[in-house]
Amino acid sequence: MTGGTGIETAPRRGRVERVTKETSVLVEVDLDGTGNVEVSTGVGFFDHMLNQLGKHGLFDLTVKTEGDLHIDAHHTIEDTSLALGAAFREALGDKSGLRRFGNASCPLDESLAEVTVDLSGRPYLVHSEPEGMAPMIGPEYDTTMTRHILESFVAQAAICLHVRVPYGRNAHHIVEAQFKALARALRAASERDPRATGVPSTKGVL
Repeated sequence: MTGGTGIETAPRRGRVERVTKETSVLVEVDLDGTGNVEVSTGVGFFDHMLNQLGKHGLFDLTVKTEGDLHIDAHHTIEDTSLALGAAFREALGDKSGLRRFGNASCPLDESLAEVTVDLSGRPYLVHSEPEGMAPMIGPEYDTTMTRHILESFVAQAAICLHVRVPYGRNAHHIVEAQFKALARALRAASERDPRATGVPSTKGVL
C-alpha cells in the first residue's frame, strides 16, 4: 500500500524466533511504532538497554528470552542480540525509499556517545570506548559484552555501524549513551525519505 506521496506504507515488522540448547529467544520489532517496549531477558541491565533502544528509536519492540543464566549471561545476551539483528533486517525489507544513513550523538552526564549507521547490506563494526572501564555493571553485565552485542547485531542486521565514546567515566553512563545514540541513528537511517524512490544505492540493491 502507498500513501499520497507514493511512499511505501506497508507495515515494516520483523519477527524472529531462535531456539538452541542454550537459549530460547523471541524478538518482534515494528520500525514505525511509538516506542512501546516489552522486554524480559533475565539480565536486568541488558533489559534496561533494550528499553533505551526501543524508546529512543520509536520502535515497538518485544523481546522474550530464556537462557542458561545458571552459567552466566553471555549466551542470553549474545543470542538475543543475534535475533534482534535478524528481526531488524527482516523489518527493513528491500530498503526502498529509506534514508539509509543516520547519525546521532547522545550525552549522559560526563559521557558522550557518537554513532553513525549505514544500512549497507554489508556487516561492519567500528567500536571504541574509554580505557579502564569498570569490568561489571551490577552483578550480571560484563562490560566487554557491549562490543559483542553490537557485533552480533551488525552481523545479522547486515549494516555498517561506527560507535565511538570519546570520553566518559561511569560505566553505566558509557554503555547507556551508546544505546541511546544507536537508537537515534537507527531511527534516522530507517525513516522513509519523502523525496526518495527505489533503493538508495547506485547499485540498485542494499
